[in-house]
Amino acid sequence: MKISAFPKCYLDDIAGDRAMSVFDWIEMAKSLPAEGLEMYEGFFTSLDDSYILEVRDAIAAAGFAMPMLCCSPNFTHPEADERKRAVEHEAKMIRVTKLLGGEGAVCRVLSGQRYPDVSREQGLEWVIECIEQVLPVAREQGIVLGLENHYKDGFWRYPEFAQKMDVFLELLDAISEREYFGVQYDPSNAIVAGDDPLELLQAVKRRVVSMHASDRFLTEGYTLDDLRDSDGTIGYSPALQHGVTGQGLNDFDKIFETLSEVGFAGWVSIEDGMNGMGEMRESLEFLHLMRDRYF
Repeated sequence: MKISAFPKCYLDDIAGDRAMSVFDWIEMAKSLPAEGLEMYEGFFTSLDDSYILEVRDAIAAAGFAMPMLCCSPNFTHPEADERKRAVEHEAKMIRVTKLLGGEGAVCRVLSGQRYPDVSREQGLEWVIECIEQVLPVAREQGIVLGLENHYKDGFWRYPEFAQKMDVFLELLDAISEREYFGVQYDPSNAIVAGDDPLELLQAVKRRVVSMHASDRFLTEGYTLDDLRDSDGTIGYSPALQHGVTGQGLNDFDKIFETLSEVGFAGWVSIEDGMNGMGEMRESLEFLHLMRDRYF
């Protein structure tokens, strides 16, 4: 198990209003006890090779690896041309992942948005078709596609199509590829969906290729039943807050014990820091404790 960091706290600053650059974040991260820095496609101001290689060199000069690139393809768009563009963009991002992280790095793949007028059957058909189209590129580049049980890209209108566990597992089971396609597991997203993160992990544990060790806690006045009775669209409402990893709702002892039992050797990244770098450090120190205990 290897440990990396993702700056959830600076997502809007870097990928939204550009108040920070990805280079600013890399410089700040030097103080953190991490071995890798996870990237997000929205961090980049160009996809030209020269720029991406500049980012790669900055990551390496800071003493980090780049284990995963978070991408958010929208494979459920009702328009065929939009789905085609999503496939082409994901293929491009697979190549960017190779430049940044080398062979074996993970490029996240999502299903797409849960559009009100797209049925489960139709959505699954489109997503499977699109993933099958990008898999040859992943094989060629030596990059692993990690399907995340996601809530919603921060810049999307609708939540993830395959947010709920039953849809996620149906999609996962429909893709036979094992070497270059697996699961990017996020236990907190299962909670947001109203599902049991340990039940999901048991179902996918042998296909996990990477993990977000994010954590959540309930705002006063809410219970887990409120989440489990929801339709999964609660998202990042005030009812459920990000917190320091290991201090929220997830049973990380059980999670890491399960991953250890199946020989997991991939990257685990914190998705934290909503209250600053101090919390990011606390989360990373917790991951070091878990690694010492279970790996």
